Amino acid sequence: MKKKPRIVPWYEQIVKENMPKSRFAINSVIAFAFGGALCAVAQFAQSLMIKYGHMEKTDAATVVIIVVIGLTALFTGLGYFDKWAQKVGAGLAVPITGFANSVASATIEHRSEGFVLGSGCNSFKLAGAVIVFGLSSAFVVALIKFLLGG
Repeated sequence: MKKKPRIVPWYEQIVKENMPKSRFAINSVIAFAFGGALCAVAQFAQSLMIKYGHMEKTDAATVVIIVVIGLTALFTGLGYFDKWAQKVGAGLAVPITGFANSVASATIEHRSEGFVLGSGCNSFKLAGAVIVFGLSSAFVVALIKFLLGG
């Protein structure tokens, strides 16, 4: 078994003194609270649409998702999303907002290459990976279920 190389003691001391303090616990609480609040607001909006808009549950959910994706893309384009994400961390990356942000960011980043080849092609690079992984995972799960006789 290889021994780890020994770091010079004075260097370890300098690193300890200058390393930022870990804020793991407080960052986790902030992300949990903000992510939960974001989901609660979306659920409240869906409930209002069902009760007062006389919408079906699935239709209201679709509207809420479209609004959340649209607002995420808008705030990404205006430059607010990244600032908020730095403050609240993973709480803002609730799957649908994180995905919408990554697509909108790629679109903005490659706009100088043209509308079709720049923004259009590059905006779905991440989406392609997610779709391939999702389909592959679904195939494996279905195969396992089939082999187990389900």
